[in-house]
Amino acid sequence: MAKHTLFGRMTLAASVMAAGLILGGNAHAQFAGTPDPATFRDTSMLKPPAGQKVAIVEFVDLECPACRAANPIVQKAAAQYHVPIVRYDFPLQMHIWSKEAAVFARYLQDKVNPNLADQYRNDVFQQQPAINSKDDWNGYTRRWMQQHGQTMPFVSDPTGEELRKVMADYHVGERLNVTRTPTIIVVTQNKWQIVSGSESGSNDVNRIFSIVEGALRQSGPATAMVKPAAAKAHK
Repeated sequence: MAKHTLFGRMTLAASVMAAGLILGGNAHAQFAGTPDPATFRDTSMLKPPAGQKVAIVEFVDLECPACRAANPIVQKAAAQYHVPIVRYDFPLQMHIWSKEAAVFARYLQDKVNPNLADQYRNDVFQQQPAINSKDDWNGYTRRWMQQHGQTMPFVSDPTGEELRKVMADYHVGERLNVTRTPTIIVVTQNKWQIVSGSESGSNDVNRIFSIVEGALRQSGPATAMVKPAAAKAHK
């Protein structure tokens, strides 16, 4: 009886695997571009940057564990398919230090070097589990600046300019009706598809590869190369 059950399970598993391979082949590189009215409202910002046919739009919180897990996957997809990332800061109110971190990243982006700002964001995600307070974040950021040959500013945002930019991103997310992070969307000139952030569908970030590939197949290659993760759009 046990052998029969084991054989039955093996047969069932083989059948499921075979079906999965068939479905996977059919589902490969699909970009449905189907709106999700239960999730989003004003979608006017869901467009790629000028000169691009496909982009990855993301709303992220540097203190969000799910954003930390998604970050290397999104970065890999952008690099693999040579599409830009349009990033919006969406610091959640429940998080202790995410707004300060987003403001500091914006300071690096605007006043120091955009590439250094991208590196800072990636490194903060990596260090995230060890940052449990604003003091932890401040100490880590001071060490990070020293390690990268930078001088820590006495005040990184004396006029509140960078905070206003972060909050402008946040308000874009409110218009879209972002309710969770990360919210990740693959966009073309006239379509968009949610990768993560849906209220009713799948939120598996690993789908980004097939969705981006499908979007590129529908739209054709980008007409201008933009370094992945370097594009930043504000509406």
